[in-house]
Amino acid sequence: MSRLSVLSNPLLLGFEEIERLIDRTGKGGNEGYPPYNIERIAAADGAKEKLRITIALAGFTRDQLEILVEDNQLTVRGRQQDEKSREYLYRGIATRQFTRTFVLADGIEVQSAELSNGLLAIDLVRHEPHRLVRKIEIGAGRG
Repeated sequence: MSRLSVLSNPLLLGFEEIERLIDRTGKGGNEGYPPYNIERIAAADGAKEKLRITIALAGFTRDQLEILVEDNQLTVRGRQQDEKSREYLYRGIATRQFTRTFVLADGIEVQSAELSNGLLAIDLVRHEPHRLVRKIEIGAGRG
């Protein structure tokens, strides 16, 4: 059974990549951990407007986190190890591993990442695309 897509309109040419990105976000499988916010930060003092992703990562250190950007996808991974030397009488804080992914539009660039007080803040900037207008000359037919 074939699937009908909004982007399958014959007037939309070359949007297969966008359709693939939409499919990838639907298959992300992100449950609810870790929780995150996405906010818009207004431009100030000539700087560009930013987007900020803030992820709550209490108990994680910088060396337990990995941030990758590949093929327009931002991936944040966290890995904690159990400390074998500790003996717990009660354990309510579990060590967890996670992977959180965000699909980035063309022109979005990761500017920086900071971990402070259990919150990982990743700043993104959007570069304006260059507008190209070109006149196409119509040639004479070959016949």
